[in-house]
Amino acid sequence: MKHSTVFGAAFAACAFVSAASAAEVNVYTSREAELIKPVLDAFTKATGTKVNTVFVKDGLEERVQAEGAGSPADVIVLVDVARLVKAAEMGITQPVDSAALKASVPESLRDAKGNWFATTLRSRVVYASKERVKQDSISYEELADPKWKGKVCIRSGQHPYNQSLIAGYIAKHGEAKAEEWLKGVKANLAKKPSGGDRDVAKDILAGTCDVGVANTYYMGLMLNGTDEAQKAWGQAVKVLDSRFAGGGTHVNISGASVAKNAPNKADAVKLIEFMVGETAQNLLADLNYEYPVRAGIAANATTKLFGPINADATPLTAVAAQRNAASVLVDKVGFDR
Repeated sequence: MKHSTVFGAAFAACAFVSAASAAEVNVYTSREAELIKPVLDAFTKATGTKVNTVFVKDGLEERVQAEGAGSPADVIVLVDVARLVKAAEMGITQPVDSAALKASVPESLRDAKGNWFATTLRSRVVYASKERVKQDSISYEELADPKWKGKVCIRSGQHPYNQSLIAGYIAKHGEAKAEEWLKGVKANLAKKPSGGDRDVAKDILAGTCDVGVANTYYMGLMLNGTDEAQKAWGQAVKVLDSRFAGGGTHVNISGASVAKNAPNKADAVKLIEFMVGETAQNLLADLNYEYPVRAGIAANATTKLFGPINADATPLTAVAAQRNAASVLVDKVGFDR
């Protein structure tokens, strides 16, 4: 995924502190700028509250921790449940007791103590060539089947998206079976893991591989974007109904927390409540092709493209607990070599 180095102006901590007021809220985010900006703009339009945003690709949690009690961060937005859990464990978030958040976000998609709340769902699935692959469904376990030898493309196993999928496999089947599976997938690779999820579609179109692992929303972004080359990539592939054997589709979340030392806590809570409200949830589904966490959202661009989500029942916290084991396993089997 291509990242900007900074979203908006590069705000120094002192600038945030001097500018802080009841009508401002400061957001630290690891989400790509273009994916979150429409929602923040809508919040400002609806409430009049200015949103100051800093995009931090790596080390966001460590930055907030280092800033300590003087941190200007009000809201922390992260991609991946493991990072949300880590932020809470690092002590850089604070619990929030909000009736609106409890009503909007299912219990399984929020921290039991209120330290983080999911804002969107995404699924990690298998892309396949429309021309060369006849089946319309697949299990993750099947990716290790020798019938796919030399036909699988994927980005680095150490990328958070794949770490999460491998962690989900460990949570369902245990480390020994996960290691065997990962060795099987490695044996089926058409090329060394590289690039991003869109490159999976690109490689399928080029005939380098027949199937590959990617997030659903990239398909929407390719098909409906302005880049003609990417449209061709998206048109060449289909999204298979991808599930664990006897289970559901692997999902992950993007989510938000109120920072421990938030100078504008009330506005921080209002922003997160807005992010899981109807307006923002529809925006995220229609513009980013992610699934809403809020129930009752009408048919949108995401469901029209991919159908309703059938998430695996394994608790996301259980998946997050296996992320370190997944990373170790990737290195152990030499997946990226």
